[in-house]
Amino acid sequence: MKFVIQRVNNADVTVDNKIVGSIGKGFLILFGACETDTADMLPKFVDKIVKLRIFADENGKTNLSITDVGGELLIVSQFTLYADCRKGNRPSFVHAGSPDAANELYEKFIELCRERIPKVETGIFGADMKVRLENDGPFTIVLDSRDFT
Repeated sequence: MKFVIQRVNNADVTVDNKIVGSIGKGFLILFGACETDTADMLPKFVDKIVKLRIFADENGKTNLSITDVGGELLIVSQFTLYADCRKGNRPSFVHAGSPDAANELYEKFIELCRERIPKVETGIFGADMKVRLENDGPFTIVLDSRDFT
């Protein structure tokens, strides 16, 4: 799995000109699953994400987590995180998880996040989505399952 975590002041996702998910201060998380990912990996990632200390404290130091600041999550599926651009100019997505398996992991990830964060909004898996955000910093972190096994 890959998670691109962007600290945002606000973000929303639109499908067919309708906002389907919107948050204030928190994280926009782009989620991608590969062919070898399994659900048993998810709790470790959720724990890492909710404990990431990337919000400023009263001294301007990045010492606070999303739970410390009452932040929100917007989770958007994005299989293109598994683009392989090593050969040619057209990306290959052979290592992305199958749509059914990836959607299952995406839904489980959302469920686990909702157990820890009061407000979790989402995009629509497989839809043509438009994502808007106001990046805070900008501050972007990438978590990859290859780094946590």
